Amino acid sequence: MKRFLTVLCVFALMFSVLAPASSEASVLRVITWSGYAPQELLDKFTAETGIKVEVTLSNNEEMISKLRATRGGGFDLAQPSQDRISSVVEQYKIYQPVDFSKIDEAQIDPSLLEAVKKNTLVDGKSYAVPHVYGTEGLVVNKAKAPDVKDFKDLLDPKYAGRVSYRLKRPTLIGMGFSLGFDPFSLYGNPAEYQKFLDEMEKVLIAGKPAVKTYWDNGDQLLQLLRSGEVWAASAWEQAGWKLHAENLDIDYIAPESGALAWVDTFAIPARSENVEGAYAYINFMLRPENAAFFTNRETYGTASKDAVKHLDPEIKANFERGLPPEVLAKINWYPTVPAGVEEMEGKTLDKVKAAR
Repeated sequence: MKRFLTVLCVFALMFSVLAPASSEASVLRVITWSGYAPQELLDKFTAETGIKVEVTLSNNEEMISKLRATRGGGFDLAQPSQDRISSVVEQYKIYQPVDFSKIDEAQIDPSLLEAVKKNTLVDGKSYAVPHVYGTEGLVVNKAKAPDVKDFKDLLDPKYAGRVSYRLKRPTLIGMGFSLGFDPFSLYGNPAEYQKFLDEMEKVLIAGKPAVKTYWDNGDQLLQLLRSGEVWAASAWEQAGWKLHAENLDIDYIAPESGALAWVDTFAIPARSENVEGAYAYINFMLRPENAAFFTNRETYGTASKDAVKHLDPEIKANFERGLPPEVLAKINWYPTVPAGVEEMEGKTLDKVKAAR
């Protein structure tokens, strides 16, 4: 009987060794934004690795909420914006540090990689890898406003009634950089940041004669520029490139003081059950031809530095013209916003709006 049991144990051990990998290792659970995980790329990843990808669509707030509820469990890879990482790591410990020895850094734009490492640093360790970015700069009708090169040029009286921008944080920050301030360096000092906001209040009120209207949705902005009512505006690159396809005089311009930009990243939850699969997926998505597939479909830039070589001609021309490497190197990337800053900014913007 003992010999029979021994044989059974040997067969059981052999079966466990020869059996396929566990379901946990063959599945990667990703929580991400709509459009960031095209099915064609997921199928290609599965064919290469044998790992099936289960995608949950979400946003920053939901990612934080879901991962807080599970103490960093339930997902193997997340894609939060870089300004929503360091503070939640400090408070909730929901992500784990990135092991950059497992990241193919040669694929990634170096200036963007360093910016994300810096802006997700907690206790000497970085918690994210860059993936997708978008910028805010200027959309200009060069035939009508050839001298608009920076945010501060939107204040020029010679363009009275021909300018538009949003009464939102990017206007305060962009105008600040163009006037010689470094707003992000003041985030940690509320008193100094308030002084900066007070100065921006004066500047924006004095510049109101140039403003046709404060735009608040993309369709409104596009129509203002199409019709010629507005000659220059602060806006996203997608708006400028859309208009450029219709009218070659209109284009997106990165401000001389640096465009503003957000970055959505790859971050590994603290209790990920497939960490190796997560690193394989990150490297796969940043492979130039795969990153280009995403950009060709969604038109957002990626951190893959050679993706531009694989872009469709029109999209490639947009990036080469508007966001070449030297422009990316000057971008002002949004860091984490400290508590209380939004309220301070809101009060300033309300005063600008109410002023006559």
